[in-house]
Amino acid sequence: MLVVPSFLPGPFAYASGAGTGHPTARRMTDSAASEPPEDRSRIDGELLRRIARRDRTAFAELYDRFSRPLYATALRILNDARESEDIVQEVFLALWEKAAVFEQERGSAFSWAVTLTRNRAIDRIRQRKRRTELLSASSPADLGYADAGGGDDSAEALVFKEKAGAVRAAVAGLPAEQQRALQLAFFSGLTQQEISEKLGEPLGTVKARIRRGLLRLRETLSRRT
Repeated sequence: MLVVPSFLPGPFAYASGAGTGHPTARRMTDSAASEPPEDRSRIDGELLRRIARRDRTAFAELYDRFSRPLYATALRILNDARESEDIVQEVFLALWEKAAVFEQERGSAFSWAVTLTRNRAIDRIRQRKRRTELLSASSPADLGYADAGGGDDSAEALVFKEKAGAVRAAVAGLPAEQQRALQLAFFSGLTQQEISEKLGEPLGTVKARIRRGLLRLRETLSRRT
């Protein structure tokens, strides 16, 4: 079972104690799978109502019931284990924060959680696409993007997809205006036009900042390889 890191705030720190090796957590998960659908829906709904009252024990139990199927759902869409874990963490945080708005008459708690997972995973796919498009649109030919064939096959695209930690560290060393533009583009998945509107800056200024930032990122990342 996926274990939520203990550094996450609030209910995650509590739920992280109920990992795969915990016998109670294992029994809870196995029993949930064998419950009749109507009983499972009723129990899940009651757990959400308790979570709305900030019951951490209920949160831990719901986590044990939902984490594996939600992770499997995210993984089928993203085909990336790390990103799927991130999505599951985001979904459980949303369940903790929005439990009070759940209405069982409109559907089961599990269906709601699966919908949240799918929507967030699809959003992550869209962000990937935007990052690739941004690299292609913003990078001058002398960076070597065009020579590498463009798109997902380019060396720089792979750097940004597979070495996100190194990229984030490199972005942190950029001037503030370049850093903000690249963070919105690569980590928030915004288009250049959306960045322009969000920052209240001309589109040409945003493009220039992203281009200059990419040049400096290439220099920084090339020194790390």
